[in-house]
Amino acid sequence: MYCDNRKLKAIPNIPMHIQQLYLQFNEIEAVTANSFINATHLKEINLSYNKIKSQKIDYGVFAKLPNLLQLHLEHNNLEEFPFPLPKSLERLLLGYNEISKLQTNAMDGLVNLTMLDLCYNHLHDSLLKEKIFAKMEKLMQLNLCNNRLESMPPGLPSSLMYLSLENNSISSIPEKYFDKLPKLHALRLSHNKLQDIPFNIFNLPNLVELSVGHNKLKQAFYIPRNLEHLYLQNNEIEKMNLTVMCPSIDPLHHHHLTYIRADQNKLKEPISSYIFFCFPHIHTIYYGEQRSTNGQTIQLKTQVFRRFQDDDDESEDHESPEQEGAEGHFDLHYYVNQE
Repeated sequence: MYCDNRKLKAIPNIPMHIQQLYLQFNEIEAVTANSFINATHLKEINLSYNKIKSQKIDYGVFAKLPNLLQLHLEHNNLEEFPFPLPKSLERLLLGYNEISKLQTNAMDGLVNLTMLDLCYNHLHDSLLKEKIFAKMEKLMQLNLCNNRLESMPPGLPSSLMYLSLENNSISSIPEKYFDKLPKLHALRLSHNKLQDIPFNIFNLPNLVELSVGHNKLKQAFYIPRNLEHLYLQNNEIEKMNLTVMCPSIDPLHHHHLTYIRADQNKLKEPISSYIFFCFPHIHTIYYGEQRSTNGQTIQLKTQVFRRFQDDDDESEDHESPEQEGAEGHFDLHYYVNQE
């Protein structure tokens, strides 16, 4: 049932047979106890881009929908995590709100949730200290970007594949933090305050994409075997230490790294050609501009190294990193559609 972008101020009557309800881009301010009284077959509700506040959501209105799988409440004025919610829920999108409160056990019943988006809210460490995500044993994607976190969220479930923590104030990562996240496929930690991290902290067997740009890192770290895309831009790195990045070479099990973005660091020269023994599949290293110790920008002889599949010769050009491998955002609609 499509009722989007109609300047509605209230939820209209919903026929009993409706399974998908689209009410985004309206002026709805409240979700009352009678909003879905007859629509018990609803599987998806989209109330994004409205004017809904937490106190205007009647208690239990969503919990009475036993078949609900997807709930979109992003771009509203919510101050509190909605509670209670139905156990059936699989995807919950709450980004771009003002959430700074969380009731005790508010997430305990969400055992079927696979995707939770809480980006662009006001979450801080004290809200997460009770390991609120630990019981979500099916959770695959967790988006916590653009909040007020100063430390890594505790107690994440081992099912997690995509973790977004960009634009927070995280300064460190506890040693062995990722030991219980063996399925992690993509990790976004750009725009934080990371400085010194354990050299092998990202040694994850399934990690394919790692973004730690716009931090305060001074040195590189161990590169896991299956990593393909690495984003290191805007840090304080002066040299890429290949002994740390690749301590040994196993001719039977090559590293899969194909792309490095390393512009806006303090590199004085390109990475040693030894890198191709460690990472034989690498085809692009983007150096761009570097920063000198006095803050001025400098350019290395090679701004972009690019090696094509049938051409192992070094090439120089001046293209931006808007290429294959350019960093994007998690797909909020379907998490498996990642680059």
